[in-house]
Amino acid sequence: MKKFKLALLTVALAGSSMAAMAQDKAALIKQFIDVQRPGIESLARGLVEQSSSPIAQAGSQYLQTQVPEAKRESAAKAADAELKKYFDDAYPIVRDKAVQLAPVALTPLLEQNFTEDELKQLLAWINSPLSKKYQDLNPKMQTALTEKLVTETRATIEPKMRALDENVAKALGAPTGGQQGAAPAKAPAKAPAKK
Repeated sequence: MKKFKLALLTVALAGSSMAAMAQDKAALIKQFIDVQRPGIESLARGLVEQSSSPIAQAGSQYLQTQVPEAKRESAAKAADAELKKYFDDAYPIVRDKAVQLAPVALTPLLEQNFTEDELKQLLAWINSPLSKKYQDLNPKMQTALTEKLVTETRATIEPKMRALDENVAKALGAPTGGQQGAAPAKAPAKAPAKK
């Protein structure tokens, strides 16, 4: 009977220990997701900006090619106001939904791929002064690389972009080159019939 009680006690302790470990891991995952909130909000911001980018680009192109120069400034301000209105309306919706969905989307991945000890290490790293220094420097590093990359590839890529622009315009039947709004080219005149 004594052995049975000891076995029962061992099972009970193991069960409560496992539950405590799961609870600790869940708390670590929640803490990790909370620390990631600025990144989650940044992701939402990027998605909203990305969603309106094609409209802004098309509007800018239209503004430069179809709106009389005298009306461009006021039209640009009106378009900018509409883009800002969209962002101010859409961003809080997307941000709040991203924050709400993050635990549902990220918890299973974190649960499956990290041990409790690894989560502790990860949180220690994220909260460390070295990590914060790296996070502060990272945008500057990305900017430096982007500027260098654009400078080094501009001469090769710009002609390809101009060719793409012209080829897409041709494929769509739109005017190309300096022919914006110009009448289609006339067919060459027929040579007079020989007698």
